[in-house]
Amino acid sequence: MTTPPTPQSAPAHERTPRAGRDLPAAIVTGVVLVVIVVGTVLWWHWGFVIFVALALSIGAVELHRAMGRLGMHSAVVPIVVGTVLMLLGAFAAAAYDLPIGANTLLVAGLGLTSAVSMLWRLPGGPKGFVADAAASLFTIAYLPLMGCFIPLMMADTLGDRRIIAWMLCVIASDTGGYTVGVLLGRHPMAPRISPKKSWEGMAGSVVTAMLVGAGCAVWGLGAPAWVGVLLGGVLSVAATCGDLVESMIKRDAGLKDMSHFLPGHGGVMDRLDSMLLSAPFAWAVLSLCL
Repeated sequence: MTTPPTPQSAPAHERTPRAGRDLPAAIVTGVVLVVIVVGTVLWWHWGFVIFVALALSIGAVELHRAMGRLGMHSAVVPIVVGTVLMLLGAFAAAAYDLPIGANTLLVAGLGLTSAVSMLWRLPGGPKGFVADAAASLFTIAYLPLMGCFIPLMMADTLGDRRIIAWMLCVIASDTGGYTVGVLLGRHPMAPRISPKKSWEGMAGSVVTAMLVGAGCAVWGLGAPAWVGVLLGGVLSVAATCGDLVESMIKRDAGLKDMSHFLPGHGGVMDRLDSMLLSAPFAWAVLSLCL
């Protein structure tokens, strides 16, 4: 049994104080991301979908590099191309009512991307083929499959408000969980995966997300408060699981951050983790209840 790689550590002169984050850089990066997301969600829907496709493409590269440390090499080129085409095509099909439906396009895109990814690996020979194919299929399921629900939400009725409700619930879950966990956390929830997470923090996540969800439903979506309570509760659990999944990947690969692409924040996947896994649940709850 091989020993997993040890986490990467920066040289002493590059280390930042306390949590290892460059706070000024983190603030600037955070502000830029908020401006881009809010601006595109409210005024340029195509821009938001393009931004999501770009983020998922960078995430695919980060995941490719992380799994490469484990001897698994995904077909990153066809995955990135397929991701961009699927997200943009799904939004166009849904928003403009194209002859080919968004669902049909997504199923075809997932199938073609999976097939091309396996064919892409054939010239490399049989050694390691299963591991590499598994890496490709895992990446496809994790990124474009989860991410395709975002343009579907955006293209739906009141799409911008649905996106805002989804994001605010996830942000509320993260914020409430962190705050309650720091103040009251006593019982570890997943010590082998994320030692700082506690059951008290999880309770704070659920309650905060439910309250924010209720507000989004009543004042943003014109829906009963119970829809927002359900949305917030489901998204809180899904977002927490998404964070744990990404933590498992990093621990297995021996990484602290997926990359250093976002100054002060780590990699794109470090910011997408909660959002990505919660997107299908947001789409499902909003589609069934509205």
